Amino acid sequence: MRRILFGALLTIFLVFALAACGSKSQEDVVKELDEKMEKLSSYKAEAKMTLTTGSEPQVYDVEIWYKQPSYYRVNLKNAQKEQNQMILRNDEGVFVLTPALNKSFRFQSDWPKNSSQAYLYESLIKDILNDSKASFKTTKNYYVFETKTNYQNSKMIPKQEITLNKKDLSPVTVKVMDTDMNPLLTVEFSKVEFNTEFDKDAFDTTKNMTGAKLDVPTMAQEDDATLKVMYPVDLPAGVEPMEEKEIATENGKRIIMTFGGEKSFTLIQEKARVLPATSTSTLIKGEPVDLGFAIGALTDRSLTWSYKGTDFTLASNDLTREEMMMIARSVQGTAIK
Repeated sequence: MRRILFGALLTIFLVFALAACGSKSQEDVVKELDEKMEKLSSYKAEAKMTLTTGSEPQVYDVEIWYKQPSYYRVNLKNAQKEQNQMILRNDEGVFVLTPALNKSFRFQSDWPKNSSQAYLYESLIKDILNDSKASFKTTKNYYVFETKTNYQNSKMIPKQEITLNKKDLSPVTVKVMDTDMNPLLTVEFSKVEFNTEFDKDAFDTTKNMTGAKLDVPTMAQEDDATLKVMYPVDLPAGVEPMEEKEIATENGKRIIMTFGGEKSFTLIQEKARVLPATSTSTLIKGEPVDLGFAIGALTDRSLTWSYKGTDFTLASNDLTREEMMMIARSVQGTAIK
């Protein structure tokens, strides 16, 4: 009887031991991710990005190229192709291209090393590796990490959920969440190819601007009356609209809104001008920041961006960078004053 009981207990022990061997711990997966990053030479990825900070979800297609040591090409466009921008990093620097306006900005920036990027694989893995308190769970097909973020406005979006495929550790989904754990930004990857080959000029600024303009025709100069004034929905506590002025300019009209109270800022908007095809890049002393629907240029005192044919400038001596980004993300539609 004892032998039978011992044999049964031994069988149960072996079953559990084998099962335990089949499931990897958080430390095991983190080690594999670290090793994968050391061997990663390049990748291509396609994803759908959904931003839910405005009155209705904004959906964009994102195409990402990466090649060691620091070459990037991120193409961001919405389904209607009303907005198309590209971030490039090559030997010449960091560029943001807006093909429909023939605009090219060059940044004195260390992007993307300075903050989290929800659609860049190595940025996601870096966030996992750097967060010693990251939570971890495993499902049948996926590993799921919850980590802190390193965004410019990380106080407002402090957490992210990163889901990886068990087979090759490729990204599946990323959810960037607010303080109430509501997803404000979701990235769903549909295709990821590791260690891919690129043409020699794949990250060339001129080539990419030319190719992008073929995909999205240069915007026609429209009558100034088509300017649809937009208003911020989210304002810091104690801040309210004060005044709105319309000023005639050489290129049409300019709308200047002032906001005051506990903090003050100015929001300027006017129809974007299509620059000549021969225009050179404009140097920006700031950081390129992802607003979800557009790439903006952020400094300590201002934030500028283009959206649906309109140029926006938000300027303030009082607002933090996080507050400027919050306000900019909420300027997405016409609101009742």
